[in-house]
Amino acid sequence: MARKIDPANAAFDKIIGERRSHRKFTEKIPPDEMIESIIRAGLHAPFAASAIGSRDDYFRRFIVIRKDSKAMKELIPLVYAEVVEMRDNLANEVKKNADLQNRAASFMNRLNAINSMGMVPGVGTAPFYIVVTEKKGFPPVELQSLAHCLENMWLKATALDLGFQIVSVTTQMAENARFCSILGIEKGTWALMGCAIGYPAETLSPSIRPSVREVTTWLE
Repeated sequence: MARKIDPANAAFDKIIGERRSHRKFTEKIPPDEMIESIIRAGLHAPFAASAIGSRDDYFRRFIVIRKDSKAMKELIPLVYAEVVEMRDNLANEVKKNADLQNRAASFMNRLNAINSMGMVPGVGTAPFYIVVTEKKGFPPVELQSLAHCLENMWLKATALDLGFQIVSVTTQMAENARFCSILGIEKGTWALMGCAIGYPAETLSPSIRPSVREVTTWLE
């Protein structure tokens, strides 16, 4: 007898397979209700309750910045300046370390490209830039919690046919007093991660992964 296919399971597999990084967005603005549903998915992601001291603690916050808003116009140069500083610091380090020069070549090329563009993709280039904050605790596992949160949001955005882009430089902005002030959070208290969301401007090819058997070892 053929095994019955669970529609929910099949839909979940489809969403996972279609999840992609979109870096180009149309001008169409997704409804606020869609953004709230994505945030709700992130809110339900796991978090390190023992690390922050209480399951009831206010452990995670979401700050939504609209394209062309006053806040966005203030944030754009701050994030760009952070990338330029990262590029300059890395350039100085690779001059002294040949091994680092080889390992960091791809990342350095990315920083140089952003420097040439004069802007950071995802910050002001999509209808929404969302900063997710996670309260710092001990042990320091807030970045792992943020990874779970962003993955939930990414999958939900995919299910809604929205484009999603991780804006990883957001993490470096946690110690930027001006950036945190604009967001209304206390510097040094929260770990940060960001994403850009909007309708995708192009259809991307399917992601290519090896077969499960190629990357899996079963130990007896």
